[in-house]
Amino acid sequence: MPTTPHDPYVRVRGAREHNLRDVRVDIPRDTLTVFTGVSGSGKSSLAFGTIYAEAQRRYFESVAPYARRLIHQVGAPAVGEITGLPPAVSLEQRRSAPGARSSVGTVTTLSNSLRMLFSRAGTYPEGAERLDSDAFSPNTAAGACPRCHGLGRVHRTTEELLVPDPSLSIRDGAIAAWPGAWQGKNLRDVLDALGYDVDRPWRDLDPADREWILFTDEQPVVTVHPVRDAGRIQRPYQGTYMSARRYVTHTFADTRSRALRTKAERFLTSEPCPVCAGSRLRPEAMAVTFAGRTIAELAGLPLTGLAEALAAAGGGDTARVLTTDLLARIETVTELGLGYLSLDRTAPTLSSGELQRLRLATQLRSGLFGVVYVLDEPSAGLHPADTESLLGVLGRLKEAGNTVFVVEHQMDVVRRADWLVDVGPLAGEHGGRVLHSGPPAGLADVEESATRRFLFDDAPAPVREVREPAGWLRLHGVERHNVRGVDAAFPLGVFTAVTGVSGSGKSTLVGQVLADVLADRRAPAQAEADQPRERPVPGCASAEGLAAVDRLVQVDQKPIGRTPRSNLATYTGLFDVVRKLFAGTDMAVERGYRAGRFSFNVAGGRCETCQGEGFVSVELLFLPSTYVPCPDCHGARYNPQTLEVTLDGLNIAQVLDLTVESAAGFFASTPGAERSLRTLLDVGLGYLRLGQPATELSGGEAQRIKLAAELQRARRGHTLYLLDEPTTGLHPADVEVLMRQLHGLVDAGSTVVVVEHDMAVVAGADWVIDLGPGGGDRGGRIVATGPPSAVARAQDSRTAAYLRASLHLD
Repeated sequence: MPTTPHDPYVRVRGAREHNLRDVRVDIPRDTLTVFTGVSGSGKSSLAFGTIYAEAQRRYFESVAPYARRLIHQVGAPAVGEITGLPPAVSLEQRRSAPGARSSVGTVTTLSNSLRMLFSRAGTYPEGAERLDSDAFSPNTAAGACPRCHGLGRVHRTTEELLVPDPSLSIRDGAIAAWPGAWQGKNLRDVLDALGYDVDRPWRDLDPADREWILFTDEQPVVTVHPVRDAGRIQRPYQGTYMSARRYVTHTFADTRSRALRTKAERFLTSEPCPVCAGSRLRPEAMAVTFAGRTIAELAGLPLTGLAEALAAAGGGDTARVLTTDLLARIETVTELGLGYLSLDRTAPTLSSGELQRLRLATQLRSGLFGVVYVLDEPSAGLHPADTESLLGVLGRLKEAGNTVFVVEHQMDVVRRADWLVDVGPLAGEHGGRVLHSGPPAGLADVEESATRRFLFDDAPAPVREVREPAGWLRLHGVERHNVRGVDAAFPLGVFTAVTGVSGSGKSTLVGQVLADVLADRRAPAQAEADQPRERPVPGCASAEGLAAVDRLVQVDQKPIGRTPRSNLATYTGLFDVVRKLFAGTDMAVERGYRAGRFSFNVAGGRCETCQGEGFVSVELLFLPSTYVPCPDCHGARYNPQTLEVTLDGLNIAQVLDLTVESAAGFFASTPGAERSLRTLLDVGLGYLRLGQPATELSGGEAQRIKLAAELQRARRGHTLYLLDEPTTGLHPADVEVLMRQLHGLVDAGSTVVVVEHDMAVVAGADWVIDLGPGGGDRGGRIVATGPPSAVARAQDSRTAAYLRASLHLD
């Protein structure tokens, strides 16, 4: 079809990004278009890597060259031509964890408007100077409380926490908060050199000495003469003392190690700041009011309550203009079912579904029209009831004169699409083709589509016999976030699904409290007697049944690495086996090459021009930096001498370029490699390359790689697997593969607990724990438990209706 300036189609010609195979497709504008296909089929490469990337590139070409240097840019996509493409806005999933200073107010920018309201229209004490809006922010030097630095809480420690067993001497480890290994020995030797008795029981030391050892801010330097060990010469050195409190607080504040931070946190108590009483602000800001309330009081109200307070407030023209704007912004957020959140709710306590909808509300309020919105699985992390609200918002975006492109796996969203682009038929090199582009009904005639069966086949799933629990793990008096006073019982030896609307407390109960209880094994007596334990972790009064669980495994969707140097082979341990095989070849033995020679992360075998990256960056001044294959190794990552060594005809670079499926045949006679590859195939990742960088993997792929790495380990005792929304980012066909593996774990004697919104997964569980009935303050309690058929008939459950439909119950 010929194109015109008013062409109603976005026309893509010759798309070759990633695994796309010269794709040619026409997509109508002013529609809700959904891109579907199995994981790795190429749908994201088409929607984001091609269409959005080209729209972004065209926009940057219109920006002044000087300003262009300040903006992070992507290179041109591998595509022949795209016509009819308007400006585009991307709303991708952000898998990184938000910081403690990030909140509902900062994510939605509502806090900016509220601060402006107090600055310009607030009631100030008589004679007080008017404050700038920054003075009402806890994240600025002008507004943050000087005692807690704007965090609202302070951490302190006590002698009882630092020294849990006063019968021990310092040399025997009385100060449990100190580090182990050499650093702990160094601190003990420094104390000894300072004249303190490190061999007397702690309780027998002078109270003044104990106070100084634990809490002093002094850091004296003294010459330490280590005790000589036989055969070793240890020279005197200058040692600096650091008190236990100083070590713990500095470690907690500065370390990037999650393990060290968790250990330090055990010796600290958190309490509201005594200066600002948790408001996070300076007294000057807290003295200003609007409608009789401080900014902290308004920020602590649920958004529905905040809207009521602002609507009832009077004031002059300035106040009226600012409150009208705030009310309009709040209405957009509450429309998505988030009216129970408050502006001061910190982002780390939000579920992924809540964060996704907050970002979508911000885009909806922007008022743009005539643009293409490209969204990455907006239903991820949403309960079916929340998906209804999402579909309403997507419809509003379209009605405002926009085009909405959605990469999606949720069949309820696919059914509501105006246009469907199905990519496949399979993943990786077996995908990359557009199988169907047209109204969803047309997919019924495409037999090779993996989506077709799930979109049109409404037959009930085969009836599976429900397993009987082998025991119970019980939590009593759970108190964390919005979960208040809950007693929860998790059956052992079965598959349990924890459900509920977004924000109902699922991740809090399972991913935080249950995980913390199981991970906290500091009381040996508990393992022996299995008695109810008093306050095993903050947020839980007591727990029973811990002794029945020998091991805890949490499998999340966080990246397996943050740089291209981390890949599938290195994470699973397969690369160690491969490097040893190459080191054992005749040529490698003859040349004296060891396994380290075949690593691209260390000097020796790697290409030094690109430092083992395989590519180099070319600075183009006003244009985006371009990454091109290394001129010396041409992307192989190794130097020529290393590449001369071959294993069954392939060098190390060629082996890393194999897909898991191809590598399974190549290493069929190598037990160490064969086991890793078989588990990767079992979880549906046969299309990935062994050397595929971690940065190119989706969250669902990262989660399945972690699961595969766990599956290849030898089973030791009773293992409890905790998975938070394992089907996020997975096509229903991939979900079937994943569920077979998880049910296989249960059949082998383990326990699996999943937080899940996919009703097909919930319907196939042995036990369901449903939280709610709503989110935030309206949730946080267990509304129904039992087999899926029983929960499907619960009266107060918002999950029941959707589970009933999935089970095809009347």
